[in-house]
Amino acid sequence: MTGSDASPSAPSPDPSADPPSFRLAYVPGVTPSKWVRIWNERLPDVPLALHAVTPAEAFGALREGAADAGLVRLPVDGDDLSAIPLYTETTVVVIPKDHLFAEVEEVSAEDLADELVLHPLDDTLGWERPPGRPAFERPATTADAVELVAAGVGLLAVPQSLARLHHRKDLTYRTLNEVPQSRVALSWPAADEAPDLVEEFIGIVRGRTVNSTRGRRAEERKGQKEQKPAKSGKPAKSGKPAKSGKPGAGSRTSGRPAARKGGTGGSARGGRSGKPRRRS
Repeated sequence: MTGSDASPSAPSPDPSADPPSFRLAYVPGVTPSKWVRIWNERLPDVPLALHAVTPAEAFGALREGAADAGLVRLPVDGDDLSAIPLYTETTVVVIPKDHLFAEVEEVSAEDLADELVLHPLDDTLGWERPPGRPAFERPATTADAVELVAAGVGLLAVPQSLARLHHRKDLTYRTLNEVPQSRVALSWPAADEAPDLVEEFIGIVRGRTVNSTRGRRAEERKGQKEQKPAKSGKPAKSGKPAKSGKPGAGSRTSGRPAARKGGTGGSARGGRSGKPRRRS
């Protein structure tokens, strides 16, 4: 058969095409390492690529297709993105180690009334009004604000993960009460159904087991298979019916004993004694 005689068929896969992968963006302070480890154990053939982004870049990366999903801080700034809240962080105040607050375990917003509290432009707490006295100028980033705290310029309120991220030997932090808290979420572009790999990651961050973490559509397909009726036991042999001449012969509810000719009545043909029938 020549090439012109062959029937058209689907094009063969491109061997040079990149294998499927999952791109995960994450903002400062979020540590996806645990979930990445589980992903690598469950989907070793699907690479997971991490992309560190700033809070200002996170949602743009999802909208522009630079990432399949992202670990972000709420709120999500639009209806075109879906999100699942994961956890809420404790808010702390970053202070010099020799500060008076270092002597206590917790402080309140009221305790900061006389303190200069820095409010960086990349703040993640969404203050209506930050506590304390405002600085003359807002630092550009949280990292810049931490440097100012170390220089004795003021204090800084942040989620605990950011205090740990920017840890310095000359600084410490204390729990700050009566203030907003940051919530971390998994976000992805909104759709009627999330892509299969996004569903896989949703299952991981929600703590589903390896058997249940298959993605929504994969789970539905599995459910459809399980709904098929199980195979019954061997069908009854189609031998000659008992010669009773009347309907109901061989049935113990007919009022007449089964015909003795042939050894057993017709009721025994549906399943031999001593072997329970398999449930369908």
